[in-house]
Amino acid sequence: MLLVALALSNCAQNPVSGQPNLVLVSETQEIAIGRREDPKVRKEYGVYDNAPLQQYVNEVGQRLAKASHRPGLEYHFLVVDSPDVNAFALPGGYLYIARGLLAYLNSEAELAAVLGHELGHVTARHSVQQLTAATAANIGAAILQIFVPETRGGLGDTAINVLGGALLSGYGREHELEADRLGAEYLARTGYDPQATVKVVGVLKNQELFDAEVAKAEGRQPRAYHGLFATHPDNDTRLQQVVGEAARFKQASTRTAREEFLRRIDRMVFADSASQGIVRDNHLYHAQLGLAMRFPAGWRVRNRPQNVTATSPKGEALIDLRSGGPAQGSPADVLRKRVNLSFGAQVTPTTVNGLPAAMTTTTIGGAPTRVVCVFLGKSAYLIGAQARTAAAFNQHQGEINASLMSFHAITSEERALARPLRLRVITAQPGLTFAQLAQRSPLGRFAEGHLRVINGLYPAGEPVAGQPLKIVE
Repeated sequence: MLLVALALSNCAQNPVSGQPNLVLVSETQEIAIGRREDPKVRKEYGVYDNAPLQQYVNEVGQRLAKASHRPGLEYHFLVVDSPDVNAFALPGGYLYIARGLLAYLNSEAELAAVLGHELGHVTARHSVQQLTAATAANIGAAILQIFVPETRGGLGDTAINVLGGALLSGYGREHELEADRLGAEYLARTGYDPQATVKVVGVLKNQELFDAEVAKAEGRQPRAYHGLFATHPDNDTRLQQVVGEAARFKQASTRTAREEFLRRIDRMVFADSASQGIVRDNHLYHAQLGLAMRFPAGWRVRNRPQNVTATSPKGEALIDLRSGGPAQGSPADVLRKRVNLSFGAQVTPTTVNGLPAAMTTTTIGGAPTRVVCVFLGKSAYLIGAQARTAAAFNQHQGEINASLMSFHAITSEERALARPLRLRVITAQPGLTFAQLAQRSPLGRFAEGHLRVINGLYPAGEPVAGQPLKIVE
C-alpha cells in the first residue's frame, strides 16, 4: 500500500510525451542534483580557457533550448578541457561538450546536432527515469529517504552511480533514439537541417573505425565512447526514421555555418593541454608542475586530469602517476599515509634523480605492487606499478623500474616540448593531399588517417582546392 501511495504521489507528466511518468525525483530535486554535480565535472575535466568559444557554444545551445520542450529551465552549456570525444548532460539543464569532440566536427550545424541530442536527454528526463528505476530497485532505501530525512544522502549516492554509468555508456538504445528524434526536431525549429544529426553519427562512427584501426596496429583494445553513437549500427534505418520525423519542422532555408564554426575552433588546443601535461612518444612533460617522466615504449599512456597511466600491450601491468599531496614530513611518511600497505611492508628511503624519495614493494589486492613517493618542491608524487601476477611483474620489472626512476624536474629543453598541439584552419591549395600534410604533421605514423577523420573525409577522401581544412601544428 505504501508503494502504491508513493507511485501515485510521484506520477508526473513527461515534458516531451505529455504522458504520466512515475518518477521519484521532482524538477526541483533534478535541478539540485545538476547544480551539486556541476562543480565536480568542472574539477574532473577542467573548463576550457577560451571565452569566445565558450560564448559561441552557449549561444548555439541556448537557441536550441528555447525551441525545446522545457524552455523555462535554466540551461548551462560548457566546453570542458578534455581531449575525449564526448558530450554529456547532467539533470536539470547542465550540458557539456569536450573540446576533443569539437575537433571532429566541421560545422555549426553539427555542433547543434550534438548539443540538441544531449538537450533531448534533459528535456525527456532520461537521467531522472534511470535514477527512479535504480532507486525503486532498492525499495527499503527509497522509503527511508522519504520518511527518514537523515538517510537522504543515499539518493545522492544512487544519482552518482546512475549518472556515471550514463556518461560512460549512454542511456540505452531507446533513450538514445528518442534524444536523436528530439535533437533533430530542435535543429529544424532553429533553422538547421535535422540531417546534421545523421552526419554527426557518421563522423563519429568514422572516428570509432579509425581508432579501431590504430588500436589493432598498436596491439590494444579500442577506446569505449559515449552512447551518442555507440548504440547506432551502420546504416541505421531507425535513426533515419526518427530524424526524418523532424522534416515537418524544417524551415525553407537552413544554416550550416561551416566557415563560422571552423573560424571559432581555429587555434583550439588539440589532444593534451598544458594544464594536464603533454605526452610525446610516451614521455610526459608537465611545465606547470615542473616535472617530466618516461613511460615504457609500446605501453598505452592515458593522460587524465587526476592521474597519468600507462598500460602494457597485453594489459597485464600498469603504471600510475598522481599527486601525493603536500610534501610534509618525509617521503616515507607520505607513502605510509597515502598507500594501504600490507602488514609488515617495508618502506625504504631513497632518491630519484636527486629528489628525496621512498619506495615499497608489497601486495595490494592480491597483486604485486611497487610504489615510489617522490618530493619535488612543495609537492609529493606517488608512482605506483602493479601487475596481475608475480610472473607478469617479473616480466616487466625492468621497464617498470626504469619508468619509476625516470621521474625528474623538467629541464629547459623539455619545457619546449611541453607546448600543446593546436588545430589550425588553412585553405587547401590545388593538388594538396593528406599524404603531403602528414609528412610534416606532429601526429605520428597515423597522421594521414587522423587528418582525414577530423576533416570528415575518412577513409579515402582528399582535399578540394579552396576548401577550409583543419591541420594540427
